Amino acid sequence: MTALEIPELALVALVGASGSGKSTFARRHFAATQVLSSDTFRGLVADDENDQSASGDAFDALHYVAGKRLRAGRLTVVDATNLQEHARAGLVALAREHDVLPVAVVLDVPEQICWERTQGRADRTFGRHVLVRMQRDLRRSVGHLAREGFRKVHVLRGVDEIDAAQVRLTKLFNDRRELTGPFDIIGDVHGCRAELEQLLTTLGWAIDRDDTRRPVGARHPQGRTAVFVGDLVDRGPDSPGVLRLVMGMVQAGTALCVAGNHEQKLLHKLRGRKVTVAHGLAETLEQLAAEPAEFTDEAAGFIDGLISHYRLDGGALVVAHAGLKAEYQGRASGRVRSFALYGETTGETDEYGLPVRYPWARDYRGAATVVYGHTPTPRPEWVNNTICVDTGCVFGGELTALRYPSRELVSVPAAHEYYAPVKPLLAPPADGTGPSGSDRPGDGLDLGDVTGRRHIDYGYGTATIAAENAAAALEVMSRFAVDPRWLVWLPPTMAPCSTSAQEGFLEHPVEAFADYRAAGVDRVVCQEKHMGSRAVVLVCRDPAGDPRFGPGGGVIHTRTGRPFFTADGQTEALLARVRAAADAAGLWQRLATDAGPASWLLLDCELLPWSAKALGLIRDQYASVAAAGRAALPAALDALDAAAARGLPVGALRDRLARRSADVDRYADAYRGYVGDAEAVTLAPFAVLASDGRSYADRDHGWHLDCVDLLVAADPQVFTPTRRVVVDLADEAAVAAATQWWLELTAAGGEGMVVKPYAGPAARHSAAPGSAARGGGAGRLLQPGVKCRGREYLRIIYGPEYTEPEQLAALRRRSLGRKRAMALREHGLGLAALDLLAVDAPLWRRHELVFAVLACESEPVDPRL
Repeated sequence: MTALEIPELALVALVGASGSGKSTFARRHFAATQVLSSDTFRGLVADDENDQSASGDAFDALHYVAGKRLRAGRLTVVDATNLQEHARAGLVALAREHDVLPVAVVLDVPEQICWERTQGRADRTFGRHVLVRMQRDLRRSVGHLAREGFRKVHVLRGVDEIDAAQVRLTKLFNDRRELTGPFDIIGDVHGCRAELEQLLTTLGWAIDRDDTRRPVGARHPQGRTAVFVGDLVDRGPDSPGVLRLVMGMVQAGTALCVAGNHEQKLLHKLRGRKVTVAHGLAETLEQLAAEPAEFTDEAAGFIDGLISHYRLDGGALVVAHAGLKAEYQGRASGRVRSFALYGETTGETDEYGLPVRYPWARDYRGAATVVYGHTPTPRPEWVNNTICVDTGCVFGGELTALRYPSRELVSVPAAHEYYAPVKPLLAPPADGTGPSGSDRPGDGLDLGDVTGRRHIDYGYGTATIAAENAAAALEVMSRFAVDPRWLVWLPPTMAPCSTSAQEGFLEHPVEAFADYRAAGVDRVVCQEKHMGSRAVVLVCRDPAGDPRFGPGGGVIHTRTGRPFFTADGQTEALLARVRAAADAAGLWQRLATDAGPASWLLLDCELLPWSAKALGLIRDQYASVAAAGRAALPAALDALDAAAARGLPVGALRDRLARRSADVDRYADAYRGYVGDAEAVTLAPFAVLASDGRSYADRDHGWHLDCVDLLVAADPQVFTPTRRVVVDLADEAAVAAATQWWLELTAAGGEGMVVKPYAGPAARHSAAPGSAARGGGAGRLLQPGVKCRGREYLRIIYGPEYTEPEQLAALRRRSLGRKRAMALREHGLGLAALDLLAVDAPLWRRHELVFAVLACESEPVDPRL
């Protein structure tokens, strides 16, 4: 058996004459979707697989599809004769364009067998002379494939060897996605052995020493793995000592290391190549001269084995010396290695004679966290989910490590300035342009991040945003919304409970409780549904603002991101009261981190009264209906009374109009409950969603309600309490009591209640799929809440006469599926946005999710639900 090792990501060219069995080989060893056949593409463009005149167009199409597959990181096999050098050159160029390895698999079958197979196929009509030419081309090609650029060449000779061959897909050297950490990622050491030892000790590592007390390895009691970003050598006082320690750690499996440009240059010198001895290389060579020749050889072999970058933690983490663009991650080519070693320059030099580096991190939009070094900076800063951990130890700065996944930075100071930098280490500009010198702000947004049809995998699920919905969201965002730096979360829409079968009711607690019970939920909290508008409050402890959001003490915005108040000072005055209440309630301290009290809070609230936001809607839509009914129906009743007095049979008509008049009165009473003093604004808080470095979506509603109760107690004039009942769904008495509470609440004019899983916003269901409250199988997110609205409140929504038997029967046929799906999708997007906020993810990533929530609101869903 012949084992053919082929990289998991490669462009594989099958090479062989017609009849050599290429298509059979491809079917046996590769998935049908991985194989692109030239015959198939000729059929696609010419309706005839044997039409050689269509070959040009067929190969254009084949290369186009192959390029799409390679860009997506998918193994691609080209089934064609590939006997001409120009044909193979196109494939090698395509592989290089997408930074994948080109592989050739040659099927060398005797001409007689190829001819017998060809004669057995009705669709092959060429003469034997064609096969003779193909065999000649094959013999000429085999010896040139490696020179043409194929990184692997497998030659299978004869039918038996081809039949016995087995394809084994192998991972690229940079693919260590199975390693999940935790990791300690260490910046450029540059020969600073003492500082490296100090940093490892600070991180909790135990250092192993040889008989002469030299460090030769290290291990962490908690099984952490160190990852070095390269540039272990040059400039510092003990490059051999650093190499000895790191080599021992790598050999023991406690560390990984990627190549740095200084290692690369040192290797060239040790291998006898001509290099300019500068930038600290002379010091390293002098230090190595004092070491045994065996050590230098071992070090050269170690450096030679270093790769350009690593993909770790399922692809969520990438480590490269100078960083790596998203399209290069997990690829293998000279271009990828060059970028990983040296980064990218603009072609210019600065006033110090150094190349100006292109700020690739400013444009980074990859999902993976990229940790790198190479360009020293006084302090590490996150830029679009990338961070440089080279803090210039050899220049008198610090040696820094990033703890992953916690994102904690740990540094130790340099004992000396071992090497004077050509360019002084300067702090990043205060305008936020970052250490790389880009004029584009680090948190800059781009229309390309949110426009067009987009598919988003947000961790809790996936969402496809239609281009027209994105355009509608852009209209709102660009014209009406608050500053996107402050727009960190939007609340999801809320679906109603299942339609009730109770006499006279469209919605009822019986169905709300049944929905969650069927989803495997055993405990819920029923909260009073306020007659107000959903409000998101982001308040900073410092009225001047917070660096992550910008100047200002906070925002109060609607569920579509619009500011609630337009009058000068109204927002600031309310935020000041919220800030003072949080201080009086001790909430800043309760939510403190290791760095101190919380500096900002994100609250989910209801702003009362509803007329503060929707007075125009009440006046123009609801009041006009009531006014028209009250003007017309009494006059009609008077006319019918007069007709009845004259003996006309109008009793049935009068009864129907009398009921309509009574329904209009109930309708007016219902909407009037939403009219209040727009100046006497209060907030009813439901949850504390996030604060510094934390999302509280995983806390149960008991914790959230305890927090908001502190605010209500601190300032009852600003904060309105939310009445609630906690219900054990297995306790029939508790269920009956909650139902009675809802009946009394709605009979007194209340809007109704919202039923939520007590476990909290991030609760997941545990039962089999099929219940209305769940929207999926076990383990998926639950509906964050279902609303159960009162009978009289629903008159505002469905019209004064909706309780008439005929109308109620029709309404019971309403479909809730799309509304529930949209609620779950928006809920998941919101949770993901909170997660990104907690880790201080770049603005564009957070904004992408918030924007998607707003775009979902353009879905054609019945607005009455």
